[in-house]
Amino acid sequence: MVIIDTSVMIDYLKGNRNDAVLRFQYVLDNNIPFGINSFIYQEVLQGVKSEKDFVKVKKYLDTQMFYELSDKKESYANAAKIYFNCRNKGITIKSTIDYLIAQTAIENNLYLLHNDSDFDRISKVAKFKIFNL
Repeated sequence: MVIIDTSVMIDYLKGNRNDAVLRFQYVLDNNIPFGINSFIYQEVLQGVKSEKDFVKVKKYLDTQMFYELSDKKESYANAAKIYFNCRNKGITIKSTIDYLIAQTAIENNLYLLHNDSDFDRISKVAKFKIFNL
């Protein structure tokens, strides 16, 4: 099972072609279970340019499987711990959401498909699987 990061979903929806989108196409072509989480949902929707696109993208995203964090308090504490551990190793990540996406992957034992080098840096500290071919 794979969680598709915002960076890939946006490129896919825009029709961009890059390695991450090709890996997502592989997921689609091979019926590999995938989904998003509520943070990815929000990030993708807030990036649309028009009302028409908002409705269209929301309709598509609403059909996706959603992976959730398992605990309303401890999951966030664990994501903060990843941040803390990264900071202590000199790794700076600009997005709090990336830690929550990584924590979602960890808790749900998912591969993370991304096109964002911040996840490569986070993976040096936190144990989660990155989807590669």
